[in-house]
Amino acid sequence: MIALLSVPLMSLFMDPARAAGLLLPIYIVADMYAVYLFRRAFSLRNLKILLPGAVAGILIGFAAVSYVPSDATKLLVAAIGLFYLATALRRRFSKTPIPARPADVPRGLIWGTVAGVTSYISHAGGPPFQAYVLPQKLDKMVYLGTTTIFFSVVNLLKVPPFILAGQITWDSTAQAVWLAPMALAGAWSGAAISRALPEKAFFLLIEIALALVSGKLLYEVLIG
Repeated sequence: MIALLSVPLMSLFMDPARAAGLLLPIYIVADMYAVYLFRRAFSLRNLKILLPGAVAGILIGFAAVSYVPSDATKLLVAAIGLFYLATALRRRFSKTPIPARPADVPRGLIWGTVAGVTSYISHAGGPPFQAYVLPQKLDKMVYLGTTTIFFSVVNLLKVPPFILAGQITWDSTAQAVWLAPMALAGAWSGAAISRALPEKAFFLLIEIALALVSGKLLYEVLIG
């Protein structure tokens, strides 16, 4: 979730499309290490449902990126995040316990497609992914493994269209090589913190991060 702030922050210093192209190889390096760290626990059913939708979303994003204003994408991502948070708060304060929602194909394909589109345009696939997966109340390590593998595959699938669009170049790749060690350090520290945190605290922090990112995107569009 915190990684969603990367493109907006880097956009203060460079073109957003160039920032997204520079970040993608760095994300892939971190992804490969994270997959190794979380390889023992993941939800295969969720991956089978979400990834076909994500492929469709990436293709839609590639075809529409020149026509969709970046502000529209930010609003979509923020709206999804806030919708999930409102639902989570309602469930948390509900007197009647709400059972975990099982993984289902129709919702998974829809959210997977939205995650593919928003991930392609601005590396912002987290909120739609979480809107589908978090209500399932997965075990913390299963959630982390599923998230890691899903976005690892999505990021690899984005490489060819990014190259075709000129967002990944030899120059940006050379810059990414210098930054890759920091990505590995981030993946290692993130895994260590995630394992140490109690499950309730972990998901609470995820929701706080989601709220901060959604608020930041709304601020950029409506005020900034």
